[in-house]
Amino acid sequence: MKKFQAIIRFTMDDEFMTFVPAHRTYINYLMNKGIIDSYAVSMESQTSWVTFNCETKAEAASYLGKSPLYKYWTYDVEELFVYDSQHYRLPALQLN
Repeated sequence: MKKFQAIIRFTMDDEFMTFVPAHRTYINYLMNKGIIDSYAVSMESQTSWVTFNCETKAEAASYLGKSPLYKYWTYDVEELFVYDSQHYRLPALQLN
């Protein structure tokens, strides 16, 4: 399984926020299935970053296309060479 990073730029209008609850449900579903590793949003720059576990860029793009917020996005999907985070490390030892 490969990792892909989607860099999403979005624009908002009056209707945008009405789609957010359904979008969050979709993102949570993908996270629970292990398809998404991480999801972050900056309202300041109106940018989102999503890390996918899948086989191809096209597969990652197909997941993006099913979001209720898709029509507000422009995005790039890039294959990652290195992906590291605390999530993938062993917990620190705590001696009693």
